[in-house]
Amino acid sequence: MAGKKSSGRGQRDLKVKVKTARGRKLSSTRWLQRQLNDPYVKRAQAEGYRGRAAFKILELDEKYRFLVPGARVVDLGCAPGGWCQVAVARTNALGEKSGKAQGRVIGVDLQEVEPIAGAELHQLDFMEDGADDKVKAWLSGRADVVMSDMAASSSGHKQTDHLRIVALCEAAAELAFDVLEEGGTFVAKVLAGGAETGLQTLLKQRFDTVANVKPPASRADSSEKFVVARGFRGRSEADAPDDPDGAAA
Repeated sequence: MAGKKSSGRGQRDLKVKVKTARGRKLSSTRWLQRQLNDPYVKRAQAEGYRGRAAFKILELDEKYRFLVPGARVVDLGCAPGGWCQVAVARTNALGEKSGKAQGRVIGVDLQEVEPIAGAELHQLDFMEDGADDKVKAWLSGRADVVMSDMAASSSGHKQTDHLRIVALCEAAAELAFDVLEEGGTFVAKVLAGGAETGLQTLLKQRFDTVANVKPPASRADSSEKFVVARGFRGRSEADAPDDPDGAAA
């Protein structure tokens, strides 16, 4: 007697299908369906992270090891806080790892962010005058890591969005030059598109190594990648502010 034919249930993950509701755009429906079926979204919910982006910095750190116990970290544009959560755990900012140095995590964002145990969160426009001095004051010194997962608001025009995020990344890099300790690391999101060439040149002048990476958690259909610049060479004389009283006699 022949056995029953298998239905195939349990042999693969069942995908959630979302119907397009009246008044909701098709693009919104597709985004919702993708979210519901995204394994990183499910993992973030299960592991208590504030978003799937936490796995991007986890994967980058697994490869380059910059979030070490005792490190002083600045997270620019930190909302909703997933990167800060990872940094707190990896740098031992809560001092829970016996025998390990205790790190510091400073998160800054234009908007108020829900508190994160072990992180110091500040509402700040990092591009305003004096922002670097505020960050150094909060850290009581310089940072070992400056990182940014920021993206400019989408305009719907690919090239415009690319230029905006490169400009944002360049501004983050300029702050990093002011607050990083020698040997420090800069990590930031960019979008592939050609305009990032100038940024790459600038970083290669200031850091020993510059890598461009697309971590597994970054969606395959996204043009985002991450630049990881390590071994900050320090501020050059050209970076020093002009001294009106320092003219040669």
